[in-house]
Amino acid sequence: MKSIFILNGPNLNMLGKRDPAIYGSQSLADVEAMCRARAAELGAQIDFRQSNHEGTLIEWCHEARDAAAAIVINPGGYSHTSIALMDALEIATEGNVPVIEVHLSNIHAREEFRHHSYVSLVAKEMICGQGAQGYLVALEAAIKLAPAAKSA
Repeated sequence: MKSIFILNGPNLNMLGKRDPAIYGSQSLADVEAMCRARAAELGAQIDFRQSNHEGTLIEWCHEARDAAAAIVINPGGYSHTSIALMDALEIATEGNVPVIEVHLSNIHAREEFRHHSYVSLVAKEMICGQGAQGYLVALEAAIKLAPAAKSA
């Protein structure tokens, strides 16, 4: 059974501290605990990671091509700026690793520059505006799209 990589981009380490009206009051550790509990209920394993560095996220996407059943990614601000991250995710999808994009806030109801996501061009699904619960929706979508994520 391969793990589902749950990758978190820049500033997500500040969840619970940064603008709780937009991003909620739960910490990233809280989100991770929710995901681990739900994955266990569903018979899946997760590999939960966060980095503020674009290159690290890209390397994790390369690793996921062979090591992951699926990728759930909250790319943070890189959603709107990083063609390099989009390319790395596309490399993973070429290895039959589905990508699910997740955002805590509804990026389409925010500033104009947040309305476009490069990641969406390679993601099978995008979940946004559901707060931390969106991660659980994304995790369930990843399990459905990647049967290798679930133990027999």
